[in-house]
Amino acid sequence: MRIAIAGANGRMGRMLIEAVLGAHDLTLAVALDHAGSPAIGRDAGEPIGRTTGVLITDQLDALAGADVLIDFTRPEGTLEHITACVRHNVKLVIGTTGFDASGKAAIKAASQHIGIVFAPNMSVGVNVTFKLLEVAARILQETYDVEVFEAHHKLKVDAPSGTALGMGEAIARTWGKELDDIAVFDRHGVTGEREAGKIGFSVVRGGDIVGEHTAYFCGPGERIEITHRSASRVNYAAGSLRAARFLGEHSNGQFDMQDVLGLK
Repeated sequence: MRIAIAGANGRMGRMLIEAVLGAHDLTLAVALDHAGSPAIGRDAGEPIGRTTGVLITDQLDALAGADVLIDFTRPEGTLEHITACVRHNVKLVIGTTGFDASGKAAIKAASQHIGIVFAPNMSVGVNVTFKLLEVAARILQETYDVEVFEAHHKLKVDAPSGTALGMGEAIARTWGKELDDIAVFDRHGVTGEREAGKIGFSVVRGGDIVGEHTAYFCGPGERIEITHRSASRVNYAAGSLRAARFLGEHSNGQFDMQDVLGLK
């Protein structure tokens, strides 16, 4: 399978390139970066001390040489990539977060033509955590107060993280609710007592934290905490490759990592 990597000169892009080079069944075919990047024209493996023969480019028509694009960039960049993927019939693994409703609608529309795995987090462990949250939410119901905490590095531009929102969505869905109707993102001043059935979110940004997420189920006399901590981005890369392989069996349609891992 021929793999293209978007954001090839970024931290996640480099990790993905290294993972693809280490996979016996995948080939690095295309490396993309934004126009004006100092990496344009350089070998994609240079930052990790490898020679790949694949030069980083900002030309999206290069995607014609790939089967699957893996994209962990920004929403505006990913939306441009989606158009090019549909044009060249290239499947897509989207790890980008921060899409608004129109962006999500564009992904859904594109999935009528190409296979897309779109998930708030590509980590296998995080997706197992989502499943555990569904079990806890089903058993504890709304008699327990739920709070979601997340921490990331200081360069992350969206908040709460896509993973934190995914945790909230897993719980809300189990309760038969829409997250938008029960989420609380802002607490300041005299807020009054906590309203039952709501899900609160809190965020830390600082240093080089890769990612930490905890869901608290707070009940009478006890508290249950379900936590996932990332020590490295390697788990995101490994999950992304599993998603790419999954798309080998799907010509079109929108999927998430729960589909990839058979957790539904």
